[in-house]
Amino acid sequence: MKIALIIENSQAAKSDIVHDALKAVAEPLGHEVFHYGMYSPEDKASLTYVMNGLLAGLLINSKAADFVVTGCGTGMGSNLAANSMPGVFCGLIIDPTDAFLFGQINAGNAISMPYAKGFGWAAELNLQDCYRKIFEFEAGAGYPKERAEIMAKNRGILTDLKAASCHDMLTVLKTVDQDLLKAAIAGEKFQEYFFANCQDEAIADYIRGVLA
Repeated sequence: MKIALIIENSQAAKSDIVHDALKAVAEPLGHEVFHYGMYSPEDKASLTYVMNGLLAGLLINSKAADFVVTGCGTGMGSNLAANSMPGVFCGLIIDPTDAFLFGQINAGNAISMPYAKGFGWAAELNLQDCYRKIFEFEAGAGYPKERAEIMAKNRGILTDLKAASCHDMLTVLKTVDQDLLKAAIAGEKFQEYFFANCQDEAIADYIRGVLA
């Protein structure tokens, strides 16, 4: 699985902590982690939580990433922004129980975490425990197990509801504020990672045009 990490500007100083915790769990399980920034508070490309959501939508819908890990000070803003995108089902994850239940019940493709609120002593251990609960278990297996079938049915209904209520991602990219889009894809390693992994040529072509 290709996991994209996106860090918001107010929490960029914690980039290494979050990245290291994610890699420590995901890579031994056979997943690849692609860090789309921010990498430090001094980065020229600054990502707001709104841009985090837009970038999550771009990566998931183009299949450049299978799963997005993002967040902000409280995790709320990035969660709202990610869930405003077509095809993105993002959970707000604060502790390992949240992570386990989100993975088992909702089987989403993105998580948002608070990197300021409650981020104290041994915070990196909480991050690792959360990532482990997400990535070690089969998504959507159900909890409790006897409700697995109805949970899967509800996920399908929610997917259909979101498809009915959202534009497709290419339409979103064409109609969103183009300066916002340019800022969201201005990261140092965006082009390297995105074009190597994108599986939607129409989306890739549009992004090439924006970058040009």
